[in-house]
Amino acid sequence: MFMAPTHLISINPSTSEVLGEVPISTPEEITTKVAQANKAKHAWKELGAEGRNGFLRKIIELIASRKEELTTLQSQEMGMPISDAKIDVEDGLRYAQWYVDHASEYLAPQETFSNNEIYHTVFHEPYGVSAVITPWNFPISNFVWGVMQNLTAGNVVVWKNSEECPLFGTKMEELVSQAGLPEGVFAEVYGDGKVGDCLVHQEIDLIWFTGSTKVGQYLYTVAAEKFIKAVFELGGSSPGIVFADADIDRTIHSIYMNRFLNCGQVCDGLKRLIVHNSRLDEVVQKLKQIAEAKKVGNATDPSTEMGPLVAHRQLKALKDQLQDAIEKSAKIETGGKEISDLSGFFFQPTLLTQVTPEMRVWQEEVFGPVLPIVSFETEEEAVNLANDTKYGLSSYIFTEDTVLAKRVASQIDAGMVGINNAYYGQPCSPFGGRKCSGMGSDHGIYGFHDLTQRKVVAFEK
Repeated sequence: MFMAPTHLISINPSTSEVLGEVPISTPEEITTKVAQANKAKHAWKELGAEGRNGFLRKIIELIASRKEELTTLQSQEMGMPISDAKIDVEDGLRYAQWYVDHASEYLAPQETFSNNEIYHTVFHEPYGVSAVITPWNFPISNFVWGVMQNLTAGNVVVWKNSEECPLFGTKMEELVSQAGLPEGVFAEVYGDGKVGDCLVHQEIDLIWFTGSTKVGQYLYTVAAEKFIKAVFELGGSSPGIVFADADIDRTIHSIYMNRFLNCGQVCDGLKRLIVHNSRLDEVVQKLKQIAEAKKVGNATDPSTEMGPLVAHRQLKALKDQLQDAIEKSAKIETGGKEISDLSGFFFQPTLLTQVTPEMRVWQEEVFGPVLPIVSFETEEEAVNLANDTKYGLSSYIFTEDTVLAKRVASQIDAGMVGINNAYYGQPCSPFGGRKCSGMGSDHGIYGFHDLTQRKVVAFEK
């Protein structure tokens, strides 16, 4: 007789060893936590931004006091090189601090009309209970983006972290508990998609989700049935266009990093490289030199430059996509193999040429260290190739011609564009996509306004 698992097992992807286990939340526990959240939401709203910030600054202080522990844990549990995990923790703190520092300004009432008799004021009010579901690839940043901005905006949160990093989830629950938030303002549930499905079918007012497009499309139907707000950041297959005049030496490391950071497991990473015919060989050779010089190994080793994939299932999915490309005559310029002499879920950084549109590596999101490369001749062809995807999260342009860069940026159907070495990610700027890459934005005034609802009140003078 089949018995459903009762615990999440945390596996170190660098070694395949068990790190620990966490009990899976039962439907009864989920219902209870959502009910407590509903009881707490009015009082949390009425505290106002400054009242809430007193609690949220305490969370930030606690995270800062445990930076080394959190850095090591997320490196062990999801395989991010420890040097990158340190940056992720610092970035998480920076974003969280920005939220609390600017909440009062961006959530302040706004007067929109006035005459001799009346005036109108628009208020930004929280939705209520936010079901926040986050992925595994950037544990601390995902917590901050999903949980902290919701709490800052005045929503109460029931959080489901990814089943791939449950120990990190328990650590964050511990830190938030120490901050002394009122009962019901924050709760966490543990489990896989079944637990997430149970959560979103509770009495909630908002779904905030980062993850795959397939799951996002399902959650959108749930939100539609409940007629509630949804903020989604979903999959991506971001193009990078290298024009004939690009300064390759100046940007080649940026191109490499935007594809292979975190073993290629980055939602807005550069996943399809589109290179002018005249520069194709040069770009391929220089990327090949960089890729072959990188050290792949245990994520907790300070000298490691690329760690493992998060799980065996992720490794298998990548190998299946690559095999499809090989069968359809793609050429492996470097890499292309699982690293069998390491005990975890490792794969070589891989460059593919002779890629055609029917290949899965072109049609699907590739969440791993494989970069398909194609060539183009004209600007129109480059733009068409860039937009030849159901996704629209981000994009990258490499050229020394500012006029060309602006013209092409306006034609690419994506929510974010980076030109040369300029990256679009900042806590004050919106982060979000188009088409099957999601709806709504995180960060800045845009994130605050997507997490709140507007109310206009007309007053007599």
